[in-house]
Amino acid sequence: MAEYGHLTENEITLFHQGKDFRCYRKFGAHAQGGKGFHFALWAPRVKSVHVIGEFDGWRDGIPMACVDLPGGSQSDIWTCFVPGAIDGMLYKFRIETLSGEVLYKADPFAFFAEKRPGTASRLAGPNTLKHRWNDEEWIKQRKSESHFKKPMNIYEVHLGSWKQHGKNAEDPVFFSYRELAKELTSYVKDMGYTHVELMPVMEHPFDGSWGYQTTGYYAPTSRYGLPKDFKYLIDCFHQAGIGVILDWVPGHFCRDAHGLCRFNGSELFESEEHVEWGTYKFDYSRPEVRSFLISNAIFWLEEYHVDGIRVDGVSSMLYLNYGIDDPAQKRFNHKGGEEDLVAQAFLQELNEVIGRLHPDVFTVAEESTAWPLVTYPPEEGGLGFHYKWDMGWMNDTLRYCALDFPFRDGSHQLLTFSMMYAFNENFILPLSHDEVVHGKCSLIQRMPGDYWRQFAGLRLLLMYQMCHSGGKLNFMGNEIGQFIEWRFYEGLEWFLLDYDAHARHQKFVKAMNHFYLNTPSLWQQNYDWSGYQWLDADNRDQSILLFKRQGKKEDDFTIILLNFQPDTYKEYKIGVPAAGAYREIFNSDREEFGGSNHINPRPLKTKKGVYHGQEQYIEIIVPPIGAVIFAPTLT
Repeated sequence: MAEYGHLTENEITLFHQGKDFRCYRKFGAHAQGGKGFHFALWAPRVKSVHVIGEFDGWRDGIPMACVDLPGGSQSDIWTCFVPGAIDGMLYKFRIETLSGEVLYKADPFAFFAEKRPGTASRLAGPNTLKHRWNDEEWIKQRKSESHFKKPMNIYEVHLGSWKQHGKNAEDPVFFSYRELAKELTSYVKDMGYTHVELMPVMEHPFDGSWGYQTTGYYAPTSRYGLPKDFKYLIDCFHQAGIGVILDWVPGHFCRDAHGLCRFNGSELFESEEHVEWGTYKFDYSRPEVRSFLISNAIFWLEEYHVDGIRVDGVSSMLYLNYGIDDPAQKRFNHKGGEEDLVAQAFLQELNEVIGRLHPDVFTVAEESTAWPLVTYPPEEGGLGFHYKWDMGWMNDTLRYCALDFPFRDGSHQLLTFSMMYAFNENFILPLSHDEVVHGKCSLIQRMPGDYWRQFAGLRLLLMYQMCHSGGKLNFMGNEIGQFIEWRFYEGLEWFLLDYDAHARHQKFVKAMNHFYLNTPSLWQQNYDWSGYQWLDADNRDQSILLFKRQGKKEDDFTIILLNFQPDTYKEYKIGVPAAGAYREIFNSDREEFGGSNHINPRPLKTKKGVYHGQEQYIEIIVPPIGAVIFAPTLT
C-alpha cells in the first residue's frame, strides 16, 4: 500500500469519502518514538500551511506539503514531520488563504489543548496520553449482557461545579480529574446510581457555555488535568461498577477564531449559522466532515472506554427551520418538507457505525419533538438511537407539580398522558440541568406549600420518576434539595447537608436509588407494556395514581400508589392482582426521610371484593404528598 507522508492512499480515499471512522489515528499530531511528531491537516483551497509552536519559538513555522495523489490530483491534506517536537509543546497551524488572509488555527484533531484563555493546541505523546486500564471486568460484563436488561439511573454532572476548592467566581479552583476520581466515584457509588452523564468535557473556550460550544472535539478540557487523568477518572468509575455517558455536540460549534469556523477562510466545516445559539451548524453533506464527526464518536468509545454517548440538540439538527419563525426565511427539502434529510442520514450512519463497531455501547438522543422512530434501526426507517429523552414527560410532570394543591384535579391528565406514548420509543426520563437554570427555579422551589410540603413534593416527584417506565436521569443537586438554581461558576451548596431537612432528603434519595436497584419489577421490563399496568389512572378528585410494575417472573410485581395531595387516608382500598398478603416495601413519607411517618408497618391480607378491576383488595394507609409501594409476601 502506497504511503503519502504517514497516511496511506486508502486512508486518504476513505477520508474523502466520509468513511474513515478512525481518522484521528493519522490526522492531527502524532508522536514518533521520541524522534518528533508527524502532522496532518485537511485544508482545501489554501495557498500554504505551516505548523508553528514552541518547537520553533513561534517564528515562521515548519512548512507543510500538500499530498499529491496518483495522476497529479491533490488530496487537500497537508503533512510534515517536525524533529525535536516533544510532548506538551504548544502549537497551531498557520494557514494562508487564497485571498492572502493569514489564519492561526488550533488543531481540529488535537488530543490536548492549552488551558483557557490560551487557544493553542498541545502536543500529546505518551506522557500526556498513556494510561494503563484496569477495567477489564467492567468491559467484559458490558459485553455479556444488554444495557436494556439492566437498571439505568443516571447522575448528570458538570465536573467544574460539582465541587470546587473555595468560592471564586472570577477564577474557580476546580477539582482535578484525579480528585474527582476519588470523591465523585465514591459518592455516585454510595448514592446508588448506575451511570454518570458528564456534561461536555471536550475543550471549550467559554465556561458559560457549559461545554456546549466546542473547539477541541478530541481533547478533554485541560481545566481539570491531562487526558490520561481523564482516562483514570473513567477507569475508576468502571472499577466501581459505574457506567460513563459523555454529552456530545455534533449539531453546532462556536465562532471563536481559533476553532473550526472559516477554517480555510471560507465555510468548510460549517453550512450556515445556527440562529438559535449564535453558532455554526456542521455541513453534513461534506464527506470529510462526516469522517471527522463519526471518528470523534468512535474516538471517545475506543480511547476513553466510554459506555454511552448522549447526542445534544438532535431536534436542531433534524429540522431545516429550527429556530426560524419568519415564513419568508423558511426552507424546504426536495420532498416539500422541513426535515433536514442530510442530517437525518448522518445520524443514521453515526448510529449504524457505532452499532457495528461497538454493539455493547449505546447512544441517547436529546430530541424534543415528535420525530418518529428515533430509537428504531435505520433499516426500519429509524434514526438508530438506543434511547430518547422523554421531554414530554418532564414538561408535563413539572408543570403539574408546580400547581397548588386545589388546582391539581383539573390537570390530572398531565400525570397520565405520558403513558399514551411511553412505549413508542425507548425513553429516559430526564430531570436535567436545563430544568434548574435561566429562571426556571430549582426543582424544590417549584413545589407549592411550606417547607415540609416542598420536600414532600420533591420526594414524590422523584418517586414518580423512579416508578415510571424508562430509564432515569437526575442532575446533581437534586439529591440534596438545593434551593438556588445551578450556577456553573461555583460548587453545589454541600453545606445544606448540615440542615436536617436536606440531610434527610439525601438519605431518601440514596435509599430510593438502592431500592430501585434491588427491585427488578421496576426495571426488568422498562420498555414495553408487559412491565406496566394501570390500576387507577382516573382518580383526579384525590390526585392519586395507582399502577402495577411487573418483573420477568409472574409472581414478581409491585403495586405503586402516588398521592399528589396533602391528605392522609386510612383504610383506603386498592385492588391487587392476587390473593394473599402484601407488605409495604417503600414509603416516601417515612420519618427518617423527613416525612410524617404514615406507614403500613404490618403485612396486609387481601379481602374479597372488586376494586380497580381486581377481585381482591387490601386496605392501606395513604401518606400525604407521598408514594407507597407494596409487594406480595409469603408471611
